[in-house]
Amino acid sequence: MTALLCSTSVAWANDIGTGKSSDTADSIVVVAGKVDAHAIAGSASLLDEAALAAYDYADVNRVLRQVPGINIQEEEGFGLFPNIGLRGTPVERSGNITLMEDGVLIAPAPYAAPSAYYFPSVGRMSAVEVVNGAAAVRYGPRTIGGAINFRSTPIPDGMGGNLSAQYGEDDFYVVHANVGLSGEHFGGVIETFQSGSDGFKQLDGGGNTGFEREDFLIKLRAGTGDDFALPMSLEFKYAAADTDAEETYLGLSDADFAATPYRRYAASQQDRFASKHDQYMLTHSVEIGEAKLVTTGYINEFSRNWHKLDSFNASDGRGFISPQTVFDTPGTAQNIAALALLGGETDSAPAAFRVRNNNRTYDSRGVQSTLTMPFTFGGSEHTIVTSLRYHEDEEDRLQHDERFQMLNGRLVLTSTDSIGSNANRESKAEATAFYIEDTIQIGALTLSPGLRHESIDLTRLDYGSADPTRANGPTNIRKSKISVWLPAFGITYDLDNGIRLLGSISRGFAPPAPGQTDAVEEKSWNYELGARYASDNWNAALIGFFNDYSNLLGSCTNAAGCNTGDIGDQFNGGKVDVKGIEASVAGDIPFGQGLHIPLRANYTLTDAKFKQDFASDFFGNVVKGDALPYIPRHQMYVSGGLASETWLVTMSANYVSAVRTEAGTGPIPMVEKVPARTIFDLAGRFAINDMIGVFARVDNLFDKNYAVARRPVGLRPGKPQTFIGGIEARF
Repeated sequence: MTALLCSTSVAWANDIGTGKSSDTADSIVVVAGKVDAHAIAGSASLLDEAALAAYDYADVNRVLRQVPGINIQEEEGFGLFPNIGLRGTPVERSGNITLMEDGVLIAPAPYAAPSAYYFPSVGRMSAVEVVNGAAAVRYGPRTIGGAINFRSTPIPDGMGGNLSAQYGEDDFYVVHANVGLSGEHFGGVIETFQSGSDGFKQLDGGGNTGFEREDFLIKLRAGTGDDFALPMSLEFKYAAADTDAEETYLGLSDADFAATPYRRYAASQQDRFASKHDQYMLTHSVEIGEAKLVTTGYINEFSRNWHKLDSFNASDGRGFISPQTVFDTPGTAQNIAALALLGGETDSAPAAFRVRNNNRTYDSRGVQSTLTMPFTFGGSEHTIVTSLRYHEDEEDRLQHDERFQMLNGRLVLTSTDSIGSNANRESKAEATAFYIEDTIQIGALTLSPGLRHESIDLTRLDYGSADPTRANGPTNIRKSKISVWLPAFGITYDLDNGIRLLGSISRGFAPPAPGQTDAVEEKSWNYELGARYASDNWNAALIGFFNDYSNLLGSCTNAAGCNTGDIGDQFNGGKVDVKGIEASVAGDIPFGQGLHIPLRANYTLTDAKFKQDFASDFFGNVVKGDALPYIPRHQMYVSGGLASETWLVTMSANYVSAVRTEAGTGPIPMVEKVPARTIFDLAGRFAINDMIGVFARVDNLFDKNYAVARRPVGLRPGKPQTFIGGIEARF
């Protein structure tokens, strides 16, 4: 019954999943042909099928709580638009880390516009891998915090399949089904993942606040078989995702949050996000003796429009203002009246509300090839990995506003601005990246010197606001070129009894956005030192890290609530120190009479501070020693339970310390504070037989009302107590 009843431990060096393929071509924590995060010269975590199945989350924020070193700012309660950072990198739209699916860059435009308005559905994944430190330099382009790789459902060995369904409060649902078959020369798998909810927020005047998402995947593979002189395979993958979400950037004032945290103002009635994503991959793999060459061509196409409130005119002499202006000083007579407008309690003048069509399309394409060559030289064992990637991507913005009037608590359309009048531009990137690493094992000592080179051409083309067809050509063209060398060096040493010491040093880098005249690339030196322990039943790690930034970049995004300059502009933050500790432990305690206790815990300490005084329209007036915003100092996750051969019950607790929303030091002012929180989840599974099982889960077990952010605009609530149940069948 192990296929249906999974333990909660983190797998560090095992193939995953009963009946699943052991192919590791799409894994980024492969060492000498097997998945082995314990052997990486740096910090690496692998959440395998067992860890993902323990709670059956569809929310990536809840999944990643299980990994130390990750900073998360929740937003809408379902994980649709994650804000994820690694080791103190800014979290806005996960744009400061390298995101991959099956080893391929997956952000909408990873170089030109990396903000992750598309994010893979974690509920359909077979594993999640997180790599920090020197090992992350292999992937790029963003190497300061690290990389996250999502591994999709593999083609099974033989025949296999899965069908599961979840249903819960607020009409939350998940339907996940896949079936696959493989023989000696051919194989394939098809899959769908459907999810949605009516939403837990209550819109003034009524209306849906939920979402619907549909994911589809197909993989087809043909191969020669292992007895061929040059064993090779060719795999095609197509994945599609459509999202329709009645989501908003508009939060609440402090007073309204305290009274009704799940309220949504009437002014957000027209807010809606719609997107479509298509991914095409063709992967060729060939073995030449002990060497292996894997080449992948890929295309990602993404389009989206977030139709949402941008600003409004309260007819008080200030013209059009952001709702954040009201929330910053809510007690004034002007803002009390303006807040009544947002809530639909009073009527507005015609065209007083500007709702923006944030219409954008993204394309990324490229080819990457990785050659792995193990050999022995003298008394040492070597594994040389060389990788070459050519990549192009672009973002196209063609945005305009619609004007509404608030009448009797409803937004009524009064006029529409011309298409492209808000934004009419393209941002493009062309990049060539090369990486080489030699993993050298000499007895108990392993050395991993590596070197990455990135050559990037960036272009921004601005078109006239009255030229939506772009027939007149660009009004302004800005180009820049970046060429950087990024060295990395890792070292591990094995002691007795499963203890491994580790250390690394690497050059961190992130490119600026196209068209930046003042902002320069982000750079740092990254250091880590620690130890890991692994045995049959337990693993543990204690790692200290230090990222020494010579320049930190701040990006102006709607998600960050930015109203300085144009969306997409970047600002230099100068020198920053980020240091901290990551600790984790996972294992299993026999309890007698066929019972055992699965346990896992992790703790992250992050200290992120500016190292100089400066004044900035984006960062504010910064004083040396000010802490970076939205980086909690303390985070802790603990999960424990009781299991037998047929059932499992687990409870988890996640603690996040208070964060400040503006750079500063000392006590956090209430208007700049997101309070600390501890959230409990409870889950249970029961295997009826070897094929069928049932499960149930309670998110936010004690129904705690808590805030997760003050951005994009106003206070935002976390998910309330939610009961979910389901059934699963595997074959």
